[in-house]
Amino acid sequence: MEQALDYHTALAMLDWQIELGADEAISETPINRYEAPAPKPAVRPDAAPAAVPVLPEVDPVAEAKALAKSAGDLDALRTAIEAFEHCELKRGARNLVFADGQPNARVMVIGEAPGRDEDMQGKPFVGRAGQLLDKMFAAIGMDRTSPDAEAALYITNVLPWRPPQNRDPKPEEVAMLLPFVQRHIELVDPDLVVLMGNHACQALLKKKGITRLRGKWAEALGRPAMPMLHPAYLLRNPVAKRDAWHDLLMVQAKLRETK
Repeated sequence: MEQALDYHTALAMLDWQIELGADEAISETPINRYEAPAPKPAVRPDAAPAAVPVLPEVDPVAEAKALAKSAGDLDALRTAIEAFEHCELKRGARNLVFADGQPNARVMVIGEAPGRDEDMQGKPFVGRAGQLLDKMFAAIGMDRTSPDAEAALYITNVLPWRPPQNRDPKPEEVAMLLPFVQRHIELVDPDLVVLMGNHACQALLKKKGITRLRGKWAEALGRPAMPMLHPAYLLRNPVAKRDAWHDLLMVQAKLRETK
């Protein structure tokens, strides 16, 4: 049985090895130097930092235009919107809110953005504001569920995803998603569009101030456009419902003129 070295003897042997030039401790297991990773080259303190590759910048508006243009029908347009990854709203939303109603309708209603109920159901205008919208158009004989193009509605929004806490849409969000809205209108090809609220008017007419714009015909993508007070505004200001009734009658009259 080997006798353990005492402290002073072991220290003397270590000093002797250092004098012989040993400066690195090794393990009892042999190391295959051919399998060991290559040492990293030394970097001089004054050396310039390595160049970082610059990735090309992505233009979300240009990409949205390309995706929208490639959509030949509504199903393809929905798929294109689902494939669009540059809007942060998508990451916080439960569902894509694409549209509701009949694509052959003469009237296309365009709102602002989905709310909580719309986000949960994946359909536009299904909350309290949506219920009021249905009542408003029912008063002139129109319904999103009607199979008859004369009485049908087709409904969508400027934004397909719900903004957090129902905040207003940001200009950059509208800009990058507007090509999809424009293509949506082209594919549905309605006789006229109803722009519900300030943000829809700002997106498609480049004008704001809904209380001044409402009740006056404008033009969006070559089609008659009627700005109207958003149903959510009417819920807060019931006295304004008389203005909404006036605007609905104008829509009804325009449809009769262009029949």
